This record gives sequence, structure tokens and C-alpha cells, in this order.
Amino acid sequence: MVKISQQPKNIGASLITELKKVTWPTREETMRLTIIVIMISLIIGFYIGIIDFLLAKVLEYLTHVR
Repeated sequence: MVKISQQPKNIGASLITELKKVTWPTREETMRLTIIVIMISLIIGFYIGIIDFLLAKVLEYLTHVR
């Protein structure tokens, strides 16, 4: 762990050292995971949209009932 009292030069060197240890995803993994995130976001957005529409209709019905 980097100590706060280290010089900025040492922090930069340790940052580079740590970044060399990172296992970066391949282009294919990145594309696949991005598509999964977009699809899940669309599904959740569609679900929330349906719930919002139904609740708005219920509220409209309740406020117009006399």
C-alpha cells in the first residue's frame, strides 16, 4: 500500500508498477460485456417503463372516478 508521506515521484512509479500487474480484458471480452450491459439496461428500462405506464393509468383512473 502506498504511504501518504511518499513523494509524488514515488507515487507515480508505484502506480505504473501496479498498472503493469493488471490483467486487461481482450477486445472481444470488452465487446461481449458491453453488449450484455446494454441489453440488461434496455430490459430494465423497458420493465420500469411498463410499471410507470401502468401506475400512471391507475392513478388517472382513480383521480377521474366520481
